[in-house]
Amino acid sequence: MSNDWYYVHQLALLAGFRLIVLANRIGCTDNFSRALHDRLADGLACAMARARSIMALQGEQVCEPDLEGITAFQLEGEKECFNRFQITLLDDLEIDFATREYRVNNGEWHYADCEGIEISYPGTIGLTDAELGGLGPIIRDISHETGICISAARIVYD
Repeated sequence: MSNDWYYVHQLALLAGFRLIVLANRIGCTDNFSRALHDRLADGLACAMARARSIMALQGEQVCEPDLEGITAFQLEGEKECFNRFQITLLDDLEIDFATREYRVNNGEWHYADCEGIEISYPGTIGLTDAELGGLGPIIRDISHETGICISAARIVYD
């Protein structure tokens, strides 16, 4: 496959996986599983929008002269964002080691517990295949085929 068709291929993969996730959601028996499916479908929709944006900028770059380089700059930024794109299904933990602070799910920053020289931050534990149900193999396939990182973890405090 030529590099020109990479984002078209990614869009097709993402759309196909989104349909699989939505079809798999029909068999959900509890709210937790439905919420995970909904978050994954929404994340895939966001990735698809990013791929469409890249393709639109590529088309604009081909059709219109870009004397100032603005379109090229936007295109590189979109590509970089797409390459770093990740989907978080449950909890997100961000740690700032320089200030010894952490935050959960983009909430408020909290200071880590400091006892002597040991600093205690919360951690994450991945959901098991039993907790993910039928979503586990789908997540692995999405990550393998598209390169998008999908996090399905919960926060634990020691």
